[in-house]
Amino acid sequence: MRHTNAPTSMRERASGSISIASRLRQNEGFSLVEIGIGLMLACSLAGFALINMGAVMPGIRANQAMYQTVSQLRQGRQLAIAQRREIQLRFTGNNGMSLVRNEFPEGEYVLSEVSLNKDCQFMKSDDIDMDTPDSFGPDELSEMGAVDFGGADTLTFLSDGTLVDGLGNPVNGTVFIGLPDHPEMARAVTILGATGRIRGYRWTGEEWIQ
Repeated sequence: MRHTNAPTSMRERASGSISIASRLRQNEGFSLVEIGIGLMLACSLAGFALINMGAVMPGIRANQAMYQTVSQLRQGRQLAIAQRREIQLRFTGNNGMSLVRNEFPEGEYVLSEVSLNKDCQFMKSDDIDMDTPDSFGPDELSEMGAVDFGGADTLTFLSDGTLVDGLGNPVNGTVFIGLPDHPEMARAVTILGATGRIRGYRWTGEEWIQ
């Protein structure tokens, strides 16, 4: 005849019930006070992030505009070499660049057009009193324009990668980039006509650095 230990079984069930109740109490979640504190911390961190983002955004936009200019110049040189054709470089307005190939007798064919990103433009701040380390500008810096290629009427990349003026002479140039009311965000891009070497510079407030 089979015997069972009823008291022991009842104690086990009671112990199991206590264990389940304990786990349920542990999984009750956060209190309203804890949730409120968490939300306050999250809002504070988000506010700091927005303040910091507002401070760094002008620099980010200036760098992007410099990269756009460098990319367009390099593309013009590479297209001239790859296609073994002359590619004209043109600056339009205060923030536009285009690469144009002459097709005879059809006319001109625009290969690429870009505009500098928001608020950025070709400009040289009066607060800058120093040429880039390449020193492509005139002796009097005040005579330099925002896009300065020594007064060349046309700019053309040849099939060997050189940049020349309308007479076929290699021409050096500097393109100054900035944001209005933010002289500390000035950028510059230079190109050495004889080799097509392109460099980007950032103004620190005291000097130009790559």
